[in-house]
Amino acid sequence: MKEQSNVKIPVNVVIPNMITSGSVFCGIASLVMTQHCRFNAAALLIFFAVFFDVMDGRVARKLNGSSAFGEQLDSLADALSFGAAPAILVYSAYLSNTGINSTYLGGPADSLGIMAAAFFTLCGILRLARFNVCHVPSGPFQGLPIPAGGLTLASLVLARFQLSPLLVMFGMFFVGVLMVSSVPYCNAKKMQSGNVIKGRFYSVVALIAAIFFFLRFRGFIVVSLIYIATGLLGIDLAKWATKEDTAETQG
Repeated sequence: MKEQSNVKIPVNVVIPNMITSGSVFCGIASLVMTQHCRFNAAALLIFFAVFFDVMDGRVARKLNGSSAFGEQLDSLADALSFGAAPAILVYSAYLSNTGINSTYLGGPADSLGIMAAAFFTLCGILRLARFNVCHVPSGPFQGLPIPAGGLTLASLVLARFQLSPLLVMFGMFFVGVLMVSSVPYCNAKKMQSGNVIKGRFYSVVALIAAIFFFLRFRGFIVVSLIYIATGLLGIDLAKWATKEDTAETQG
């Protein structure tokens, strides 16, 4: 008989995966809040998921606990928290009879809303699959990252704008297309304490702080739209705010 060996998973690998599980919790909780028409709470939970999404990678790098399992778990968590959850949230808030708008599509037009939510989620999943296969860690993101796409939809709900269903559906299709596009978006992971140009970095931070100070919750949608615009305009804020890598130039 073959001896069964118990493989012990190192603690430095377990901890980042536990943090990723927090993102899964936020995604599920957001869907539950959406079901109960608590749209602000559902949107905020998607923002909380960003914290876990950022921290799991940082902790994994600090502890040297990166693993193939963790990468796949992170992608599945992102598909839930930044793909399905925001799509269902926006559909329920803007495209159903229980949402923010009093105008309900109804009938055949309601199918367009379902298609928009499904299209956004599908594009997000395709974006994740491409990221896992083709991502270059040191370069910009190819296409809008799914967390940015999900946050854009969640920030729209927090802003509480009265928008027509057709405009909302167009926005969902547009953001979905950006996620599977080849438009380059800045990779903030390149920004480290040792290579940041402090004046430029703090100017960006000050601008973001001013936006939130004057616009409150509507600042989220403004920041999201600015980030989307930087990719379309070819502006890499991470490259602009960091010093050139002298290690590469010296060979």
